[in-house]
Amino acid sequence: MTLRVYNTLSQQKELFQTVRPGKVGMYLCGPTVYKSPHVGHMVGPVIFDAIKRYLQFKGYEVTWVVNITDVDDKLIDAAERLGTTVKDLADKHTAEYFECLAALGVNSIDHFPRATGHIVEIVELCQTLINKGFAYAADGNVWFDVTKDEDYGKLSHQTAEEQEAGGEGATAGKKSGRDFALWKAAKPGEISWDSPWGKGRPGWHIECSAMAMKILGPTFDMHGGGMDLKFPHHENEVAQSESATGQPFAKYWLHNGLTKFNTKKISGSDMFGSEEAAKALAAVSAKKLVGEHGALVLRYLLLSSHYRRPIDFTETAISDTKKAMATFTRLFERIDRLVPKPATPPATPAPGSHGHGASADDMDRVSANLLDGEHAAFAKAVLGLKMKFLEMMDDDFNTAGAIAALHEMAGEVNAFLEQNEAEKTKPADVLAAAAAGVQTLRNLGGVLGLFQEPAAGVAAKAADDGLTGKLMELFIQLRANARQTKNFALADDIRKGLTAIGVTLEDGADGTRWRKD
Repeated sequence: MTLRVYNTLSQQKELFQTVRPGKVGMYLCGPTVYKSPHVGHMVGPVIFDAIKRYLQFKGYEVTWVVNITDVDDKLIDAAERLGTTVKDLADKHTAEYFECLAALGVNSIDHFPRATGHIVEIVELCQTLINKGFAYAADGNVWFDVTKDEDYGKLSHQTAEEQEAGGEGATAGKKSGRDFALWKAAKPGEISWDSPWGKGRPGWHIECSAMAMKILGPTFDMHGGGMDLKFPHHENEVAQSESATGQPFAKYWLHNGLTKFNTKKISGSDMFGSEEAAKALAAVSAKKLVGEHGALVLRYLLLSSHYRRPIDFTETAISDTKKAMATFTRLFERIDRLVPKPATPPATPAPGSHGHGASADDMDRVSANLLDGEHAAFAKAVLGLKMKFLEMMDDDFNTAGAIAALHEMAGEVNAFLEQNEAEKTKPADVLAAAAAGVQTLRNLGGVLGLFQEPAAGVAAKAADDGLTGKLMELFIQLRANARQTKNFALADDIRKGLTAIGVTLEDGADGTRWRKD
């Protein structure tokens, strides 16, 4: 199946064809760093990290840009309120943002341009728009004249009345309430830069256009962001960029759904229904959530819905995610016990190393000898599910469907082990085939950035020098002793106590094992 993506611009799925053969330019709107990052700031990066990984898997050379808005009204107000400088405040929260990205395994961003590092390009773009008659200066400000752009509104598909209601409103010097700021005159004491119109600073929208075109060129492939950015931010980016260059700006516009909180309490933040929850989103620290639930849980949760759908972030959703992930954890542990040499740790395949044509010569160890041998049915089932995974991803990056295919694959491996009584007889051919299936599962999960080791920082647990394992061995031995002396009440209390703190004991023919849920 050929990759198709939903384009907000056309409001339909389109065949993915790049601007330059074999290369993809992606731009994702990053945060305005006036406060600590919340979980909503992580949605886009996690989704687009998975998208980049998949595009690389398909053989594309991808350049991904995420901007940092480090000058803005909100930053100026927050710095003044806290008694610090705009730069110091922006640097602090940018570092926090980077830390959360690293914890969530978002490590494929190529450029993090900052608005303050592109003032020259911003001023030049403003001047170009004035020279071409699309913008005008008034009282030290520069405004984009919406009436001069005949197809303004083509991205958000809003009427003029809707644009008026959602725009910046009437201000002295503006010709229309729909016009938006490209350059803002500085107020006394504010951070500012010299310009042909006097001291000032850039408007929000012009920053992204200048940075995107500086790095990716006047026309690039994908522009992404949350649904809330479609208007006015992205609409204004399109207008000013295309008016300046006379060329299409971004070929495909991808908008991810927003995070919804519908729980009474998550991580200490009280939420009272959807409207209150939306307002309280900023109170839910990404760092706190990662520390409490684990980075891989949050990454899995964010990818378990189609990117265009809202993400219901609830205690139930987190609990369900942990249970779903336990399916894979138990399978990996099972294979590691049965197979002397554990499967290779997951890694994203090298760009272009595997495509949809894989069949007998698969990217993993499910190869011709398995397809033609005694376990051909199992091998074909695994490869069929691999193809299902790829079909899901080719259908507008449907990570939810891809993860469902991984669960089916895990079920196939477990059923194969059960049917062949692998724990009892440990037949080498069965174990080799099962390990090959798990390697396929791991590698495909790696395409989504799943099954990785959490990064150091907020996701990593403090080193305990093996103390946890030693304590668990002690609990298991105490429980075994209690059972031998027929003190079953104590044995049950030990199990229940461990279950209450998220530790599960599993009794098997080769002893008792434990795992953290």
